[in-house]
Amino acid sequence: MDTDNVPGDVPDADERSRQLIGLLAEENRLRAFAAVALGARSTRQVAETAGLPLKDTALALLRLREQGAVTDGGEDGLAVAHDLLRELARPRGAERSARPAAGDVVATFVRDGRLLRLPAQWTRKQQVLRHIAERTFEPGVAYPERVVNERLRAWCEGSDGIDHVTLRRYLVDLHELRRSEGVYERVRPPAA
Repeated sequence: MDTDNVPGDVPDADERSRQLIGLLAEENRLRAFAAVALGARSTRQVAETAGLPLKDTALALLRLREQGAVTDGGEDGLAVAHDLLRELARPRGAERSARPAAGDVVATFVRDGRLLRLPAQWTRKQQVLRHIAERTFEPGVAYPERVVNERLRAWCEGSDGIDHVTLRRYLVDLHELRRSEGVYERVRPPAA
């Protein structure tokens, strides 16, 4: 991600995450990135959506492309590098490589930030779904359905027979998420 690295000197995920955050810490780059995320596909569209001068937009997009946060999607134009974001969001280190301990229900069905499959037994299914809800949504924050789908899709990549729609339905049925007019909110856990 850092173009100043010498060949073979690949920064680790933590360093790449810091670089991405640093990249987006500059306001023009953040506005340009947001415009691409909202669907702007050309430099001119990004400038209009972000409310930036064309020259500033071109410079921001150049830096975003160099660092891999935005890609040239060919015929589709500019696009957010979702694969990079997913990669940087995955758990690292011991948590990532650890095999499930005997009796650890969640570790049996969730690995590397991905849902392998849902347990058949209802109480185990509840444990796994609660884990997903706790790791994915903050209590009291309103999430549009599009964001909920995007976040749950990341859990379902490589899963056997589970999709984000099924996962979302289970979370609502179990009262982990509350749905109202296309907006979802994580239910606050009861006070201890």
